[in-house]
Amino acid sequence: MNETNTQLGFSGLGLSANILEILKRLHFTEPTPIQRQAIPIVLEGKDLVGIAQTGTGKTLAFGLPMAERLKDSAGMGLIVLPTRELAFQVDEAIKQVGGGLKTALLIGGTGLGSQVRAIQNSPKIIIATPGRLNDFIQQRLVNLSRVSIVVLDEADRMLDMGFAPQIKKIFDHLPKVRQTLLFSATMPPAIMRMATTYLKLPIRVEVAPSGTPVEQVTQEIFILPKDLRPRFIEKLLTQYPGPTLVFTRTKYGAKRLNRAIRAMGHKAAELHSNRTLSQRREALDGFKTGRYRVLIATDIASRGIDVTGIELVLNYDLPTNSEDYVHRIGRTARAGAGGHAISFVMPEQRQDVRDIERLIKQTLRVSPVPAELPPARRTAPGVAGWAGRKPDNIQNAGHWRR
Repeated sequence: MNETNTQLGFSGLGLSANILEILKRLHFTEPTPIQRQAIPIVLEGKDLVGIAQTGTGKTLAFGLPMAERLKDSAGMGLIVLPTRELAFQVDEAIKQVGGGLKTALLIGGTGLGSQVRAIQNSPKIIIATPGRLNDFIQQRLVNLSRVSIVVLDEADRMLDMGFAPQIKKIFDHLPKVRQTLLFSATMPPAIMRMATTYLKLPIRVEVAPSGTPVEQVTQEIFILPKDLRPRFIEKLLTQYPGPTLVFTRTKYGAKRLNRAIRAMGHKAAELHSNRTLSQRREALDGFKTGRYRVLIATDIASRGIDVTGIELVLNYDLPTNSEDYVHRIGRTARAGAGGHAISFVMPEQRQDVRDIERLIKQTLRVSPVPAELPPARRTAPGVAGWAGRKPDNIQNAGHWRR
């Protein structure tokens, strides 16, 4: 990209005056690196593979040029995403910048009626999760023959969730002549095979090496046994008074921790697959608007939450794989702001930490657990082992890493 385009902001990328006016009204003045590189390529009609960490503005990187190319075209757009939460947020973003283009949101967990009506209303862009879109295809409720631009967003996540067969079925119903865009935070061999299968001579855009965490996130870990975590989280929520996103490994753990944090006097909500769609929307909207200060989530939300101003991301449990660590901590320090990430690590999880450090090419700082923690809450509901003992002195980083 030449220097002139850099100085002109969005106006140097080939977008129309109407789209630029919308961006100005929304106070979007400077494109992010992925937007600056991807938008001109997509506007030219070329296939693209975009590799970028979370929080880099990928939605507008494909949403803006898609809206531009479709507004005066007979074609349609299709955006396929792994989770309902992410689909909701992409739908909201497209409605903001699309210049009035109609959308249809096809996701599970809710009735078909309103979604069928949205399809019958001749949408310009369909935004869908793989399972629900295939339901519509099988029931002949949707016709994809006019789709001219397809986006696979969070493609690596979709593969992790086992959606590869679903994606194949979708592409079997798409026109052979189309523009295809694939966005992913990482580029494992499976994603390379997917790109080879569905894209034609794609241009690759990578704004950060795979596995790179957001630069503005500071990170530290605390080594402590499981039974001390509830007392320590109480201290951290006092130390960090801003919006806090807490990740647990299981939905049952999220439910128990939500009860415990509410017992501490904090406004909190939980987000996981055992919650209904309306409950999940209410939790996420409440966290966005400040009705809830703390959101406790499983990895269903690690890539589906786009909330500015999150002060702290706390890994109450380490994720099951290293890539999810990057996606989790990417929920803070968004849009150029700063943020902090803390992870609770059990003494026996040395290898898990090494795997994360190998991926992010950084050594995580081991911080000592304070000697004095809040008093034990023996009556805290549903939190096993909320004991009164003091932390053990196991925080010698050099010794623990050996």
